[in-house]
Amino acid sequence: MLTHMLGLMLQPRRQWQLIGSLSERNLRRQVPYVIVLALLPAAAWYFGTTQVGWTIGTGTPVRITGQSALELVAVFYCTMVLAVTAIGYFIHWMAKTYGAETHPLKGVVVAGFTATPIFIVGIAGIYPVLWLDILLATLAVAYAVYLLYLGIPIVMGVSEERGFLFASAIITVSLVMAVIIMVATVLFWSYVSAPVFYSS
Repeated sequence: MLTHMLGLMLQPRRQWQLIGSLSERNLRRQVPYVIVLALLPAAAWYFGTTQVGWTIGTGTPVRITGQSALELVAVFYCTMVLAVTAIGYFIHWMAKTYGAETHPLKGVVVAGFTATPIFIVGIAGIYPVLWLDILLATLAVAYAVYLLYLGIPIVMGVSEERGFLFASAIITVSLVMAVIIMVATVLFWSYVSAPVFYSS
């Protein structure tokens, strides 16, 4: 698991080739990758929002209570895992359109590996600084998009041209999903469990 993570960050093309050569049985063993890696940003943001906090202007640090943060982080974690799983299913569903041979778990594994930089950068939540976190998140998403465009032709066994169209379709699905998650977040905070802040 650690080998794949470092490989995708340092030698992405070679790592995708290794992932693409895995048998279906070995691919199934990679499913816990997302489950484990998604814990990194969840744990970091829990610590950052409850222990470190953030400041607005020159005011005192604002934090979230432990109970409130735990509820929000649990939903955050589940959302990350479900989003990757859903995108993975769409990868599988669209595969035949682009002439790729696949199965549902292969799509989930590809989506999980593609999200690697987003999970890693999520560790920045341990020190919540808005401008820095937005910058890092933007870079992570950009690198994840690069990984997707690089990996789809290799892992799914399609031409570069079909791979480009395939990856573009996945990006479109991901953007729609991101909008749905943002709307759901607002509704969740408004009607189910809003953050409970305190300053010290």
